[in-house]
Amino acid sequence: MKRFDINKYKAEFMAKFAVDFTPWMSPAIRDYYSLFIKKAHSNREQLLSWVKEYSILKDGKTINVAQKPVQLSPEARELFLILQSQIGEEVHVGDWLTISQDRIDQFATVTEDNQWLHNDVERAEKESPFKTTIAHGFLTLSLLPRLTDSVNTEKPLYPDAKMTVNYGLNQVRFPYPVKTGSIIRAHSRLIKVTPIKRGLEIEKEISVEIKNTRRPGCVAVSVVRVYF
Repeated sequence: MKRFDINKYKAEFMAKFAVDFTPWMSPAIRDYYSLFIKKAHSNREQLLSWVKEYSILKDGKTINVAQKPVQLSPEARELFLILQSQIGEEVHVGDWLTISQDRIDQFATVTEDNQWLHNDVERAEKESPFKTTIAHGFLTLSLLPRLTDSVNTEKPLYPDAKMTVNYGLNQVRFPYPVKTGSIIRAHSRLIKVTPIKRGLEIEKEISVEIKNTRRPGCVAVSVVRVYF
């Protein structure tokens, strides 16, 4: 098997069996691990200034191929340094928002998801284990921009950026249902910042708190790209 194929197989194997062990760590170990990750990220800029090399096999010969480091604009570089110092920290707590039945009904109409758990109040009171209607999980997810103030045009999160793009989600879970009438807000923790061409890729773990409830309504890793 060629070296390139072996490396590809290793990457696929690691991705398939990757596990996040932090939920099972004790608080002390988790704090130590977070500190280690933060220190590792703090040296990222220095690492990016070096030329990265990797080997490929061509015609039976090993060839070193160099990758050029990403060049950041002054604005992107300044933001990168600020965010690097915040890795692992809670960087935002949003305002409370009430989830009304009207909001749930409107979401059901738009998405054509009219399950009785969401829309039939009388049936939910009798048959649902929650004794009331609940919000769609995707409704809670769709509110993340609002809950994290990412769409606040009067106070943008990255005022020097030309464009901010929602690049997707790495992981989404709905640990607890958001019942009708619940009051929710989002907590954002910065977990990773990566330089990309013309900007930065920013990853945050967002946890949606339900007032007076221990478990969150949604936990997601949001990936945003900021261009300068």
